[in-house]
Amino acid sequence: MSYFEAINLGKTYKTPNGNAVIVEGFELTMNQGEFVCVIGHSGCGKSTVLSMVAGLNEISDGSVILGGREINGAGPDRGVVFQSPCLLPWMSTWDNVMLGVKQVFYHATKEERHQICEYYLAAVGLHNAMNKKPGELSGGMRQRVGLARAFALSPKMLLLDEPFGMLDKLTKFELQQVLLDLWQRERLTAMMITHDVDEAIYLADKVVMMTNGPAAKVGDILEIDLDRPRDRKEIMATDEYLQYRDHLVGFLEKCEAERPVVEDAA
Repeated sequence: MSYFEAINLGKTYKTPNGNAVIVEGFELTMNQGEFVCVIGHSGCGKSTVLSMVAGLNEISDGSVILGGREINGAGPDRGVVFQSPCLLPWMSTWDNVMLGVKQVFYHATKEERHQICEYYLAAVGLHNAMNKKPGELSGGMRQRVGLARAFALSPKMLLLDEPFGMLDKLTKFELQQVLLDLWQRERLTAMMITHDVDEAIYLADKVVMMTNGPAAKVGDILEIDLDRPRDRKEIMATDEYLQYRDHLVGFLEKCEAERPVVEDAA
């Protein structure tokens, strides 16, 4: 039995001009501990799917099953990392992480909660920045806080919505490694939205490709059979990597060619 299932998942919004179908018949199964990346062109509903799985957006059709139970609203069993980490600006790095830890581990002792916070902040490289507020941190450091906060909840599933999309290339590479290191320790079931083909291949066990919207769905799924742990330079030099990349780029190019041309109004 799969650990995660999205069954005929759909999202429809009512508009003055009728129903707008954003996602339709989205189907996906994942094993426990699997890392899946979802790619597709802008507007194809990737983030909509993730927000429904997170319980932050009402499901119009279908259902989501996690760990044998149907999801009904948001909950601490899913840790979410957004493109912007949404930290509370008046709180320190420590307090931003501790806020969720207190809610989830309310039965734990104060010392145990402190150990959880300290462990995850150190794991993302923020041992010396625990008392700093978000305004004192770089974009990459704030995203490290977001990762620490999500992992510290010990969720059943990790959901990441383009967490590195606004970062420079070097910082992006560094945080991809931070994410992989943490994920390999915890082996959380993870779903990540990305536009970056190379990022998807480097991180994922399989890559889900979404068709164009409206009424977007799963167009193809590519299994990434690369050994872990992965070395970026080593895997990029393999024939398998090039084949995976060609497959993903080819799918995206086909989708791009099929997108309707929007003419400027005269």
